[in-house]
Amino acid sequence: MLIKKALLPSILTSVILLVLLITGVLLFINAPAVFPDPSWGLQVMKSMQRGYGFNNLVLPAHENIATNASEFLTWWSPGQYLLPYLFTTVFKLKLAHAIAATILLCQAVGLVGFYRFFTKAGFNQNIALMSLLFIVAQQAFFGSFIFYTGGEILLFAFCGWFLYGCLSFSKPGVTLAIFVFACGLLGFVCKSSFIWMYAAGLLSVWIILSNNTKKVVTWLTNGIWIGIPAVASVLCIFFFFLSKGSSPVTEKSEMPLTVNAVTYPLASPLLSGFSADDLANGLVEHNNKVLFSPDTATVIVAVLAVLSLALIYAIVKAVNNSKYKVVLLSIYAISILFFGTSYLRSLNISYESRHFRNIGLLVTPGLIYVVLNTGKVAYKYAFVGIASVILFFSVRFYILSSVALNTEVARGATGIAHQFADQPSVDYIGMLDRKSSNATFVFFSPDLPLEIQHNRAITMDPINGDMSFDLDASVYKGHAGPLYILMPHNYIGIRASMILKCFPGYKGFSLKELSDDYVLYYAIEAR
Repeated sequence: MLIKKALLPSILTSVILLVLLITGVLLFINAPAVFPDPSWGLQVMKSMQRGYGFNNLVLPAHENIATNASEFLTWWSPGQYLLPYLFTTVFKLKLAHAIAATILLCQAVGLVGFYRFFTKAGFNQNIALMSLLFIVAQQAFFGSFIFYTGGEILLFAFCGWFLYGCLSFSKPGVTLAIFVFACGLLGFVCKSSFIWMYAAGLLSVWIILSNNTKKVVTWLTNGIWIGIPAVASVLCIFFFFLSKGSSPVTEKSEMPLTVNAVTYPLASPLLSGFSADDLANGLVEHNNKVLFSPDTATVIVAVLAVLSLALIYAIVKAVNNSKYKVVLLSIYAISILFFGTSYLRSLNISYESRHFRNIGLLVTPGLIYVVLNTGKVAYKYAFVGIASVILFFSVRFYILSSVALNTEVARGATGIAHQFADQPSVDYIGMLDRKSSNATFVFFSPDLPLEIQHNRAITMDPINGDMSFDLDASVYKGHAGPLYILMPHNYIGIRASMILKCFPGYKGFSLKELSDDYVLYYAIEAR
């Protein structure tokens, strides 16, 4: 038994490294697809590679398609493209391999960071490694090797180290002030939504530094050492970045208000920490097939909220380390306040568990500690059973998705996988791009313009099933060389007519069927 206990850390470490090695190698062989959000960031990277300013998205102008318009992209933070940009510039990797290197590096750095945080928070090596293994078993971990999500993967790499730093100070001073200021900037570069976690982490630092005294002066002094560099960091972010455009917290969404606005943040420990939202294909906002009706999903989320509160209570009651409990409660409370308020205000933030992943990560060692120290064997078997189910569906998702990446998606010059075009279409578009120098391409997915190396490209919103389409906001006036519009085959008819009206400077559109699924409308003559 002693031999087994001595070998356990080595076994757990070996399993984690083996999973990381296998998925990492396959990642370079079979490069991932790119989510829409980081696709826009990568378009900014293309603009910068062509000599335009930092963080500027340069596209054909609505007023005159022959000219360009520049937009400072504030909707998403720049880290999602800056790290791939580093790999393409320094190591001369093509885009797909640069993204693969970004994902693998962030996964490895993130696992090490959370291991350091877990041990710093008072958990022994075995619990820390078991926690990492449970994290690796989640669909969110495997999914990062299938889809590049941008900010989420960078935030995973950063947050463990940030939390480790939050527990590393025993007194205020210049070092703490530098840490606070730098973390605000670095965390925001990784993902803009880090701001709420930044506030929660600093709140925990303030409480940890001050909870041994009741002196108001000490609390105020500690608060000043934390607050001044925090405010300075946030002001830098606002004046040099956010003030230059819109962001998800400045625009409203059309999501109707429901009880989920309150229960969804409350349920975050189970929605994210147990992959409940991923396994259900999204309880509120759906990824693929809808498994539960809206009413049933609302009930499920409410039940998960109650169970999550019970879980947090059990962890706080069982775990001895006060610093961990302060961090856990601070981050959980601030997340409920931030996201609950955002949902109630109908801000443009989606109901997806990926926004709450760090809460699930933070809960994991506490959960495992409770399970291991409970006197009931049934709880241990139940946890192992649940973990096995999560692992099964995560691996199943990874295998099926990997097969799809290898057989069902299209790839062009960048090497990334495209879900909204087929291989004949991507090949033909690539040929046109190589033969032209003054053409404009139009797509309905922001990843496809990344394939355009020698010309310019426009990304338009797809036309929904209800045929809703903002024509006024989609018009591009003027004329500028050949125009090529890639459309799904089912757009032929009314949808195609609506799209062609967006380019009043062109006439004589022709249609070419590229495959059974995609067509190309093109025109050269000016009206």
